Amino acid sequence: MSVAHAAANADLALSSLPSQLYIGGRWHDGSENGTFPVMNPATGEVLANVADATLSDARAALDAAQSAFAPWAARTARDRAEILRRVYELIMAELEPLARLVTMENGKALPDSRSEIAYAAEFFRWYAEEAVRNIGEVTRGPSSGARILVQYKPAGIAVLVTPWNYPAAMGTRKIAPALAAGCPVIIKPASETPLTMLALMPILERAGVPAGLVNVLPSRRSGPLVEALLADSRARVVSFTGSTEVGRTLLAVAARTIANPAMELGGNAPFVVLEDADIDAAVEGALIAKMRNLGEACTAANRFYVHDAIHDAFAEKLTQGMQALKVGYGLEEGVQVGSLVNEATRRKVHELVQDAQARGAGTKLGGTLPEGRGFFYPPTVLVDVPDDARCFHEEIFGPVAALSRFSDEAELIERCNNTEYGLVAYVYTRDLARGLALSERLDFGMVGLNRGLVSDPAAPFGGTKQSGLGREGAHEGMLEFLESQYISVNW
Repeated sequence: MSVAHAAANADLALSSLPSQLYIGGRWHDGSENGTFPVMNPATGEVLANVADATLSDARAALDAAQSAFAPWAARTARDRAEILRRVYELIMAELEPLARLVTMENGKALPDSRSEIAYAAEFFRWYAEEAVRNIGEVTRGPSSGARILVQYKPAGIAVLVTPWNYPAAMGTRKIAPALAAGCPVIIKPASETPLTMLALMPILERAGVPAGLVNVLPSRRSGPLVEALLADSRARVVSFTGSTEVGRTLLAVAARTIANPAMELGGNAPFVVLEDADIDAAVEGALIAKMRNLGEACTAANRFYVHDAIHDAFAEKLTQGMQALKVGYGLEEGVQVGSLVNEATRRKVHELVQDAQARGAGTKLGGTLPEGRGFFYPPTVLVDVPDDARCFHEEIFGPVAALSRFSDEAELIERCNNTEYGLVAYVYTRDLARGLALSERLDFGMVGLNRGLVSDPAAPFGGTKQSGLGREGAHEGMLEFLESQYISVNW
């Protein structure tokens, strides 16, 4: 089964989309569970009925991955790099139809989907370059005099569990470094959005990725399936992107076989606007940090702390910027804000807005549920949000900007850091030295200093505290799939 090539309307033919399990380089209907529907969240249309993987399918995927492991690990780094580079080129050649598919199954607007596909492809280009940089070292023990030879070997089968908010990029951010390191993978995409990952498999085939190296197991029974995969001693790495709550569960499961965990978990990003900030630049950055991907991102600005001296001016300009965004079906021309992924997500967003309003927050824009089909929510701006509001402690994951005032910098740092999360923070100021000093005091793994976007395949993505373990992207991302081996030798 193959993905339809771009037609005149740059769309993918739904009837030609892969909807089976992908195991050992072949398509399978699955063993027992039948199928589950994948919906277009903006229209309610059933896009496809996708095979639902079982525990026996998990065993088959493990067998296929294990068979592919040794031959792939034995290939030269240059061989692996050339294949990864071809994957990048082929994805970019099909960017438009893939972006339209992302919009259809996820709901986000087409510009966001195009950005995601380009971002997803870039991981293959980056790790095509990193694959040849798996460099060891030789030193001499100062006491023993023995040579200390260190090399980095592929860890083994990696189990990848990805979320629905970036159905392409959250998978490629894991697949590319794993393949660069020499590891096979089994990926369990989110049941809301499995079609994009399945559509990438024919592209990997055409690029020369060997059969069995990448296996895809859609399933509505994520917990039992992933637990079965990790119970097998051949699974040596588990890489997960998703909520901190699920991450805790996976860590407990991984502990049973001491599988190496790489966890990119929840966020609660503060967006700080100091009194000397360029207000126009801060608003532009806020619109990116808040509204990229409809706010359905762990990196989305969740809490806006604006200095009292410029709060009203910032709030007014941000409201104007949010109000100007066009809401609608993501495939329609000019739409910038599409549909949220499902009713549960929209319901939580609205509950968080209502909670803030009940606690005294003012509403400058939005805040009401629209009528009609689809899981749409209007761009919303809340002001004077109190610190005890739920939206300051939980991920909003929607197009809602919640603002609060501050005047004292020491108190600001305490408020920013008063969270179990530590993924990303944003700071706007004209004083670079002040911004750098403040950034160092923020307990977050990433800081956007006068930038509303931090995600970059060349940068180490990850957080502190309960926002995760390890890093994705950069050279560190490949290290998650490597084990160091030390050989003691004299010559």
